[in-house]
Amino acid sequence: MTQPKITIIGSLNMDLVTVTSTVPAQGETVTGQSFATMYGGKGANQAVACARLGADVSFIGCVGNDTFGTMMLDNLNREGIHTEAVEVLRDVSSGTASIIVKDGDNRIIVVPGANAQVTAERVRKYADVIRQSDIIVLQLEIPLPSVRAAIEIAAESAIPVILNPAPAMELDHQLLSQVTVLTPNEYELAELLGQADQAGAFDWQSALQAMPGKIVLTKGADGAYWSDAKGQLHHSPSHRVDVVDTTGAGDTFNGALAVMLAEGRSIEEAIPFATAAGALSVTVFGAQGGMPTREQLMHWITQHQE
Repeated sequence: MTQPKITIIGSLNMDLVTVTSTVPAQGETVTGQSFATMYGGKGANQAVACARLGADVSFIGCVGNDTFGTMMLDNLNREGIHTEAVEVLRDVSSGTASIIVKDGDNRIIVVPGANAQVTAERVRKYADVIRQSDIIVLQLEIPLPSVRAAIEIAAESAIPVILNPAPAMELDHQLLSQVTVLTPNEYELAELLGQADQAGAFDWQSALQAMPGKIVLTKGADGAYWSDAKGQLHHSPSHRVDVVDTTGAGDTFNGALAVMLAEGRSIEEAIPFATAAGALSVTVFGAQGGMPTREQLMHWITQHQE
């Protein structure tokens, strides 16, 4: 089988994770338990997931001319990801996420930095990279006009598009109509359809049936749901695993889904594969730390077939 070509247009962040038993009040200094720097950003995570599962991956994005930027570029290169379209910008910091963890709960401050400079003009500069892809993958951690530009370029060449609509925001019908597959969770689906104010009454089943074949709804430990061309709902249950860290599970799911679809597999084949990849990823600490290789995932699936 020919190695599928996947292009990711998205974010690169350095996650700065502090674990503490006490969150300081204003003006207060406390002692924490641990600190770690970890590679993140939904774009980078999904690119790593695709590469480890066997795809030929290119990345379009930006980092700052700083230590974090160098580290993140080196990390992508180690994973075999093409970084020629990752621009290093002066006078802007690389994207960061400062994460405080207390009793398992997160408080996060995201500074987009160079990610905010992934402009529509920069995306268009690398239009040939998009046109040479079997599929492209997008998220919403770069400016929306840039997402729109990438989708338009792909649509002109009939390149399939996966859009992971996170962080959640309402999206217009024209943009949604040009996306091949949307991969929201329940909250993100309500938000993108402008129905997030329904106070728990959001009917996600009807939303899936109203857009047959368009939406793959991720439900965490409950797996994923989608509807076929006839509006029939389908469910791919997740696997029971010992959960260590759920960070990056959704990104692993998206990467696995992209690889299967880029290989020409049907959505019915792709979603169980992606669900298994997401389940396996949570058994190891770290967003990228738990992302499996193709060999690891196939071995794990064989062991867990019912």
